[in-house]
Amino acid sequence: MVALTIAILVILFIIYQLLLVVPMREVAVVERLGKFRAVLQPGFHFLIPFIDRVAYAHDTREQVLDVPPQSCISKDNIQIEVDGLVYIKVMDGHKASYGIEDYRIAAVNLAQTTMRSEIGKLNLGQTFSEREQLNEAIVREIDLASNPWGIKVLRYEIKNLTPSQHVVNTLEKQMEAERSKRAEITLATAEKEARINLSEGDRQEAINLSEGEKQKRINEAKGKAEEISIVANAKAQGMSRITQAVNTSGGIDAMNMQLMEQFIKEMGKILESSEVSVVPTDLAKLEGFFTGVEQVTQSVKGGK
Repeated sequence: MVALTIAILVILFIIYQLLLVVPMREVAVVERLGKFRAVLQPGFHFLIPFIDRVAYAHDTREQVLDVPPQSCISKDNIQIEVDGLVYIKVMDGHKASYGIEDYRIAAVNLAQTTMRSEIGKLNLGQTFSEREQLNEAIVREIDLASNPWGIKVLRYEIKNLTPSQHVVNTLEKQMEAERSKRAEITLATAEKEARINLSEGDRQEAINLSEGEKQKRINEAKGKAEEISIVANAKAQGMSRITQAVNTSGGIDAMNMQLMEQFIKEMGKILESSEVSVVPTDLAKLEGFFTGVEQVTQSVKGGK
């Protein structure tokens, strides 16, 4: 029984060495007598026991490698602590096995050195604002250097960019000063605009007042001109009618009669309102004056 058991175990061991199943997510590198034989793709394969062996097995899925934090110096001599993630994929099992000892460690170290080099080309502000361009530059450099390793660098992502505490304090003070500066500029601009608006308002008010005064004077002048014109026209018409009346028969006598009546009325008003007795200067001619008035009156009546 012991011999039978040993024989069965030997047969099973030989079958195990003879048959090989490669999973879907891997590739296997087979060596024959210590020398590279083939890269076996996923599936069922036969091996020669004790001659062929699987030397390496590589995962063909995309792998994520954590890049440890490290200190970098920017172009403006500011110390920054940077960490990230690098995404790689095995493309050639033969190169990944014999091109380098451990492509994972090599990819991480290469990502660190490339990251230090690329950050040294940028200022502190650019490392934050141009992160996408920085990632692309790192991927391009790593992919070019890792081509002999049989891997493909798909992308690189920076997780954190952390300046030193001293730099953080300096930046905070700078930001506070910048905010204060902007606030003062805003207040000064607002005050300037307010003064400009007030001066514009005063200017417009003065213009409106002067325009109103100008229009008022123009209107008054036009009114006075029209008044003078109307009065002049009325006087002219009156004088014309008087002239026509005088040129008619008995016109002169009627005019004299009218003047006498106005003289008597005015003289009566003066005598009524005067505290001093007023008499004509030439008393000798007073009788002749009334005689003339009577004659004029009779002539007017005779004319009618």
